[in-house]
Order: sequence, then structure tokens, then C-alpha cells
Amino acid sequence: MDIKEYMQGLGRQARAASRLVAAASTEAKNHALLAMAAAIRSRAPELTAANQRDLEEARANGLEPAMIDRLTLSAKGIEGMAQGLEQVAALPDPVGEITDMKRRPSGISVGKMRVPLGVIGIIYEARPNVTADAAALCLKSGNAAILRGGKEALHSNQAIAECVRAGLSAAGLPESCIQVVETTDRAAVGELIAMPEFVDVIVPRGGKGLIERISRDARVPVIKHLDGNCHVYVDEYADPAKALAIIENAKTQRYGTCNTTESLLVDVAIAAAQLPAIGHMLASKGVELRACPQALAILREAGIAEAQLKEATEADWKEEYLAPIIAVKVVDGLDAAIAHINAHSSGHTEAIVSENYTRAMRFLREVDSASVMINASTRFADGFEYGLGAEIGISTDKIHARGPVGLEGLTSQKWIVFGEGHIRR
Repeated sequence: MDIKEYMQGLGRQARAASRLVAAASTEAKNHALLAMAAAIRSRAPELTAANQRDLEEARANGLEPAMIDRLTLSAKGIEGMAQGLEQVAALPDPVGEITDMKRRPSGISVGKMRVPLGVIGIIYEARPNVTADAAALCLKSGNAAILRGGKEALHSNQAIAECVRAGLSAAGLPESCIQVVETTDRAAVGELIAMPEFVDVIVPRGGKGLIERISRDARVPVIKHLDGNCHVYVDEYADPAKALAIIENAKTQRYGTCNTTESLLVDVAIAAAQLPAIGHMLASKGVELRACPQALAILREAGIAEAQLKEATEADWKEEYLAPIIAVKVVDGLDAAIAHINAHSSGHTEAIVSENYTRAMRFLREVDSASVMINASTRFADGFEYGLGAEIGISTDKIHARGPVGLEGLTSQKWIVFGEGHIRR
């Protein structure tokens, strides 16, 4: 296969399809999404079989546990894909929405209309569910898409792509609206990010190395986040039971996701009282605690096994472990917690556990991350949980889209003017 020629062909088809999908009715798009969901449910055995092939190859190739976790498509995961498609179908169509209309002294009326971005290239690694999520969001927002999944999920992605094509066909939309790259050749990525004549924006989802490479080499705009060093801060006024439950969920529900908490900050005023119970809970789940000297002393005094304790280095405060490891630091109050987060966070998601409204609101205002939470697990930083139906990714950029990127994040606005023969004088 000539990779350049192949990718250019996909690009040409996507650009042509983008004109059609931008003009497609809401009814047609929703019909396609519901048909995709039905196809995923009816073809669940085929999806499971394809995923098992990927898992067998991944284990044989020594893929890391975090990647295996992301690659796995359980029955619940397959149903989740179908529900995600249905949720996106139920969302309002953003395309064509007119806002901010104002009448000017000249007599013209000026406002904005929401429009698709055009063609979106999405590059992702071992998460096959991204194929369905991306298809749903790109289609509903009126965009064409070129999806390039990781080689680890090749069989799963192609099986899901069949369901996507079936949905498009059922609605009378061209199958080229959503194209899934069929080659695992890494050169395809290089071509996809260097076709500004065909692709309007790139969304990378994967490890830090992949995203750094794409950000460096892309010739089209990139919506990205490099990593997810998320924090939970246990404030002086935290409810101990809430803190324990939130930390347990935020750290141990899943280790391999970007919204998993990697750093725990505990206020010095309550560290001696609350950190032992937190430490025992994390240790009981096999989590290694990399702690500052003050936290380490408290945890040792509490009887945490030495094998699960380690003194933190400066590098630990910025680390995304994607593993049963957490950095723990005792901080001298709210100001110190905010300063530590703003200095070391990746700008993804942070949470405060506190019953003090004033302090919690200060945390919301002053922490500079894409999602900031009060008394809730960082695991909620997710497009599905935010009511977006699904997400194309989570952006830690500050321009255009920030946080979980749903339908609005895949559109732009253009200025529109209404006149009645007005001329400028």
C-alpha cells in the first residue's frame, strides 16, 4: 500500500463528505446514530470476538496492564457504546444555532451562528470505544471524521466501524462521513497530521509521547492534553467520611484513566487525624504511597507496611502514574494547596473536600485547571458524566475547547448579519 496515496484518498473523500454532513438534517443524523446503536447491540458477539483477538495479541506482546484495561470491551462497555450513541442522538443539534443577535445603530442586526469545523482527524491508542464516541460526536456536530486507532485495537475498531457504516447507510448518509483507517502503518499518522487541505483539526488521544509528537509535527491545529496529574485536596474542614470515599473512588476505581487522581494533598491541620485511615484504605487496595517526609512519618506511625511506603521525589509531584501509586503531601493550608496544584498539575482535573463554602469557592476560582470540583471524585471529569453523551477527548488547552470536548467543542461560530438593503455611510 502507498500510504501517502491511501491517506490522500481518505482526505479527499472526507472533504467531499464534510459538505454533505454539514447540510444534513438533524433527523438524518439522529437516524444514523440510533441505527449505529442498534447495530452495536445486534453485533455484540462479533464485537466481543474481535476484541478477544486484540486482547490475545496484546497479552502475547506484553502490553502494559493499563493499556490492557483500556483495550478491553466488556459487555457493559459494548452497551455503554450503544447508550452513548443514543445519548448523543437525544442532545440538541448545535449546528445552525443563532445567538447574541443585537441591533446596531446602523440598523443591521449582528449575531453568531454555530457551524461545524469541517474534517476532524482523531488519533487514539488502545481504546476501541473511542471509535463509536468519535463517530457520534463528529456526525451530530456536522463534521466528517478520519479515525486512526492504535494497532492494539485493530480488530475491535474495524468491527465497530462496520456498525458505524451500517448506521450511516440506514440514514442515507455517505459512508465516507466517518472513515476508520485500515492500516496500522505509523506513516499513516504522519500523513494525517500533515494534510491541511483535507483536515481542519487533529484530536490525539493516547500517551504523552504520542501527543507530544503530534503537537510537534502537525500542520493543522491540535486539541490536546499531554497527561492527567489530577489532585484531591483534603481541606481543614473536610468531612472524614466524604474524604475517604472520594479518595477511594478517585484513585482506585480505575488506574489507567486520565481522570484518576495521582496526587493527594492533606491539610496540616487534620493530617494526623485523617491521613492514617486514608493510608490504610489505599494500602489495603495495594496502592503504593509516595509521601513527603511529614506524611511519611504519619503513615509509618499508623502502621502502614513499609513495602507500600516510599519517600516522594520532586518528580512525583508531576507524575501521571496510571498505576496503583499515589503521591501524598501534607500542605500548610488552602493557599499552599492551590499554589502546589497550579505549579505541578497538568491542568486536567482537581477536587477539594471541604464543608467550608468560602474556602471551596476560592479553590474553584483560583485553581487553573479544565475541571475543578467540590466534594466529588475526579473520575467524574468525563463527557458521558457531564451530559455530553460522550467526548472526543479532554482538552487542557485554553483556546477554543477546554475540558471534555463534546458537540460544542467540535463546532465554531461565524458572524452573521441581517439587513434590509442597508449600506455603510
